[in-house]
Amino acid sequence: MDHLVEHDGCRIAYVKDGPVDGPPLLMSNSIGTTRELWARQLEAFSSVYRVIRYDTRGHGESSVPAGEYRLEQLGGDALAILDAEGIASAHVCGLSLGGITAMWLGVNAPDRVKSLVLANTAARIGSVESWTERLALVRSGGMAAVAERAIGIWFSEDFRQRSPETVHDYRAMIESCSPDGYAGCCAALRDGDLRPAIENIRCPTLVIAGRKDVATTIEAAELIASRISGSTMVALDSGHLSNVERAAEFSAAVLDFLGSFAEPTFRSA
Repeated sequence: MDHLVEHDGCRIAYVKDGPVDGPPLLMSNSIGTTRELWARQLEAFSSVYRVIRYDTRGHGESSVPAGEYRLEQLGGDALAILDAEGIASAHVCGLSLGGITAMWLGVNAPDRVKSLVLANTAARIGSVESWTERLALVRSGGMAAVAERAIGIWFSEDFRQRSPETVHDYRAMIESCSPDGYAGCCAALRDGDLRPAIENIRCPTLVIAGRKDVATTIEAAELIASRISGSTMVALDSGHLSNVERAAEFSAAVLDFLGSFAEPTFRSA
C-alpha cells in the first residue's frame, strides 16, 4: 500500500516491507527508475529490515512539481519520510541519483543516518555540460529520446544479450517516467557537487561500483571511498544498475555490511 508525505511542494510516495520493529532501511532510486529498482533486493532485505522504498520526486507515484529540482529538496524529501514514520535514524541505500542524495544526508543530517550504502554513484555525477545536454534532449524529444542511451549505460552489453526481458522492463520504466520530473532531477545532478563535503561523513559507509559502469566509474567510487574515512568498497562485474545485473552479489554485499550494526533507535511519531 502506498504511503504519502508532503514536502516542499511535492507528494512523495513510498511503501514499507518487513518487520515493523526491524532496523529501518531507506532505499533511494536512480534517475529514470522507480522504487521497483529494488525489487530484486526486497525479499532478502525485508526478512530482517524495515525496508522503505520511495519514488524520488518527479518519478513513479510521487508527484511532479514544475521547474528544476535541487539536491537539498531531494534530501529533504528523504528526511520527510523518516519524520512521517517516526524514525530517528536509518540505514540509507541509494544508487546513482539516490546515492548522491544519500551522501547529502550523510553531510547535512548525520544524526539521521546510521550507515550509508552508496551504489554506482559519485560525489559529482557527470558534468554541467552533460546534464545541460540531457535536459535539452528530454525537453525536445521526451523520454523516448533518452531511453536508448540510458539502457546502454544501465546494463553491460553481455547482460543486454543475456537478459532481454529485463532490458525490456527497464526500457518501459524509463519511457513511462515524466519528462518534467526527469528534467527536474537532471537539474539537481547538473548543480550537485559534494566532492568537497563528503570528507565530513563519519558514519559507516559501503561504496559499490560496477566495473563496466561508464556513468559512475570505478575511479569515481574510489574517490568517494578515499574521502570517507573508514569506508569500504566492493566492485561488481556490471554496468550502472549493479543491483539488477548482479543482484545476488549486490544483496550479499549489503547484508554483510549492514549485519555488523546494532538496531537504530526510534523517535515517537
